[in-house]
Amino acid sequence: MAKLWGARFAREMAPEAKEISYSLKTDQELFPYDIQGTTGHIKMLAKIGILKTKEAVLLTKALKRILESYKGDSLDRFSDKHEDVHSFIYAELEKRLGPLAKKVHSGRSRNDQVATATRLYLKDKSFELVKQITSFQKALISAASKNKNVAIPGYTHLQRAQAVLLAHHLLAYVEMLERDKARLLNARELTDEMPLGSGALSGSTLPLNRETTRKALGFKRLSRNSLDAVSSRDFVLEFLSCLSIMMIHLSRLSEDVILWNSSEFGFIELRDDYATGSSLMPHKKNPDFFELARGKSGAVVGNLVSVLMMMKGLPLAYNRDMQEDKSPLFQSFKIAGTTLEVLEGAVNTLKVNELACQKAVGDSYLYATDLLDYLVSKKTSFKDAHDQVGSAIAYAASKNKDLRKLSLKEYKRFAPRAAHDIYRLFSSKTSIAKKKTIGSTSPGSVKTQIAFWKKRLK
Repeated sequence: MAKLWGARFAREMAPEAKEISYSLKTDQELFPYDIQGTTGHIKMLAKIGILKTKEAVLLTKALKRILESYKGDSLDRFSDKHEDVHSFIYAELEKRLGPLAKKVHSGRSRNDQVATATRLYLKDKSFELVKQITSFQKALISAASKNKNVAIPGYTHLQRAQAVLLAHHLLAYVEMLERDKARLLNARELTDEMPLGSGALSGSTLPLNRETTRKALGFKRLSRNSLDAVSSRDFVLEFLSCLSIMMIHLSRLSEDVILWNSSEFGFIELRDDYATGSSLMPHKKNPDFFELARGKSGAVVGNLVSVLMMMKGLPLAYNRDMQEDKSPLFQSFKIAGTTLEVLEGAVNTLKVNELACQKAVGDSYLYATDLLDYLVSKKTSFKDAHDQVGSAIAYAASKNKDLRKLSLKEYKRFAPRAAHDIYRLFSSKTSIAKKKTIGSTSPGSVKTQIAFWKKRLK
């Protein structure tokens, strides 16, 4: 079995040591990116004369054939024969080209090789994820457009607070997701730095032309410090942090949908292909995929914490602990991508129950703040108006009365400046329409927001 080290060792690695050490099952995710990195390295070796042009051509073609042979295929069947994906590719090269394969690792350590492949992976996957987020944003905007006139209670402390447009609520998540994209793109920019040529930790005595490799691999810049280049994983941590924040946003959206889908709310209904039933209760229609999204956010946050703890006590430079960053990273990207895909389908197909929403915004207590603003507009001080409305509400509650049912005489007991026009306030349409501030839930503001996002995401 070909491997990248071992000449000084008289004994083969113990089976139980292989079990904990071998990582091909996990790091095969880097397969196309390690081939990409190796191809760039070969191009540079040919330029500086370590490889002949013909040798470089043979190696490059062999790598291409290896990629075509195994791309999209699981390498699990080789996991007990090869230490990692890098050893696997080297062994495949040696199988095809014999002794020529032994030249390919010139001036390269597995340390800078892994760091390069991981950065290439992150540049690619982060851009794919940004496109997925954009697609999900479009689904939210579409749902907002279809239901732009539907009002629901807005909540604070899970208590009915004020009437808002459902579209306004959905657009709040579009804003959050846009910041998630910005974080990912910023992390991608910081990651766009090539470590190859740093060697194990101190650089190389060979005349490696790192600039040639950088251009071949499409990195924006070279790493400046070889120790930092091979031993830092803050770029992994940053992406895991970005993914954690995004999954928290998706978890919060999921919680809203779960509540809205419940019998107690009844604001929406999920289409059958985005819901599940019960093994015991035939009537159940469960929002399992939103619950799973909520649950999987914990796995992504846990992955961030695991890599933080793995890195926190490591001296410079490379330590084998750092092999353990791969599984959390790959798993988190997979969870994030799958969750976005499923939630997009569910949001695109959900049905809004307008009658249930209309009934909910009929709660007169939702308009307490409108009463407060009304009294302020009548030249009552804010504090006095707050006290007056609070007293009127306490009185209505004690009488088990709807605020609409209080007589003007009863209102005047608490708010002397109340007049007959006070009864116009108890309407979601009126309340929402009167919101004047930029970014508010008013129909005009929401229409502007929808138009803005449609144009921005086009």
